Amino acid sequence: MPNAATMRQRRQSHQRAITEINVAPFVDVMLVLVIIFMIAAPLLTVGVPVDLPEASVEAINEEQEPLVITVNRDGELYLQEALVEPGALVPRLNAITDANPDLRIFVRGDREINYGRVMEVMGLVNEAGFTKVALIAELPVTDGDGP
Repeated sequence: MPNAATMRQRRQSHQRAITEINVAPFVDVMLVLVIIFMIAAPLLTVGVPVDLPEASVEAINEEQEPLVITVNRDGELYLQEALVEPGALVPRLNAITDANPDLRIFVRGDREINYGRVMEVMGLVNEAGFTKVALIAELPVTDGDGP
């Protein structure tokens, strides 16, 4: 039978505070957050789905982010990602840009849309006083052998 001194020693060893931090739950939470961000990040860059035509030109590198007007295959207009009526396009552009005619505006037209519809939109923007209007096209896919 153990004596009183050994019993006291055992009781004291069981009552000591744990001074180590358990990091396993922290690591589990961080891994879940990383997975969530990996899944959510590509979804944040999705805009209005448009099947762009291909063109063999250099990509434009701009410091200032341009405004994008999209004409989808149904002929609907989108300013950035918001649906806009054709009559409200110019007032919305003026409100967003503070009537700054030097702001670059890109027009994206679906491959299936009539070319005249895209030109109507470009004409509206040009008549509103915006001079830097450009079309966006998809770069052709190369097989790696060169241009």
